[in-house]
Amino acid sequence: MKIKNKLEKLAAEKNNACVSISLNTHRTHPENAQDVILLKNLLKEAEDRLIAEFGGRPVASLLEKITTVSSEIDINHNLDSLHIFLSNDTKEIIKSVWSVNQNEVQISETFALRQVIKAYNRSEEYLILLLSQIGVHLYSALNESIVSEVRNDDFPFSDNTHSSKSKDTKHADNKLREFINKVDKAIQKVHHETEMHCVVICTEDNHNLLMQVADQPNVYLGYATVDYNNIATNHIAGQGWEIIRIFQQKLRDEAVIEIKEAVAKGNVLTDLQAIYQASIDGRGDLLAVNKDFEQPVLMTSDRTFELVTDISKPKVIDDITSNIAWEVLSKKGHVVFIEKDQLKELGNIILKTRY
Repeated sequence: MKIKNKLEKLAAEKNNACVSISLNTHRTHPENAQDVILLKNLLKEAEDRLIAEFGGRPVASLLEKITTVSSEIDINHNLDSLHIFLSNDTKEIIKSVWSVNQNEVQISETFALRQVIKAYNRSEEYLILLLSQIGVHLYSALNESIVSEVRNDDFPFSDNTHSSKSKDTKHADNKLREFINKVDKAIQKVHHETEMHCVVICTEDNHNLLMQVADQPNVYLGYATVDYNNIATNHIAGQGWEIIRIFQQKLRDEAVIEIKEAVAKGNVLTDLQAIYQASIDGRGDLLAVNKDFEQPVLMTSDRTFELVTDISKPKVIDDITSNIAWEVLSKKGHVVFIEKDQLKELGNIILKTRY
């Protein structure tokens, strides 16, 4: 996934200084005209803070990027939020379909990736299988949009190859079962190559048959009933995304249950400093964070910090939870951002440890 590659690159950088800007945006006119003014104000805030903290010369290249970056953003193609990452060496612009809690500028030695990690966690690359009377098509989708149609040695299947003109019902059923089995093996091959799961648009009978013959039924996340009067890609993408959203909510609910069960076993951490140290040591299995919680800190060593409230002070990391989330995610753990009341008795951030 492209956003993961960008995250890895941004997370690896340590620089004086790294500027992270996040803001909510609008998809349509005239509302998107507000985005220009808001971005201008946030960029000015970043410029003023940089000059006050570092002076002009050490961050001259960064100040130049702040001056010019707005010209590279077409507001007519905005989504629901915009994230800009700038340093003397880096310029990265990421658009997201997820809004942010607040518009903000963060400046520290590392990029504040929390908002993009949230977007990454809530984004899903998946397959949509259209199994219909006009043929079988496979699409690659990202959230509510179809990115492309998969075209390989298997897809698309020829029209009506699963139809049988035989009056022998048993023979027709066998032919259909053989065909569905062939489709499943083609899907399993794509899943093996991409690790993407699949949503199916088809009739209930065909979905039931697919589940019977599937080599790995867990590759399929669900199905929506095909509407033969509307199989436009934007329509089936909407059907697929609704299934994915339910699936993601299920994962978040299961994560809360997993955390609560871990509490009884005594393998959770709730102290922020202990959580940070466990995350950099690779002990983080599942991190749950109140989606509204942020905590600025002043690092006192590679492993320790002091809590602060003034983010304008030198060497302050605007939000340590961003760093923690990436450490857990990059070391094969899982991260969920939850509603504040879901684990309120345990605090704003909880880490289930591996050991």
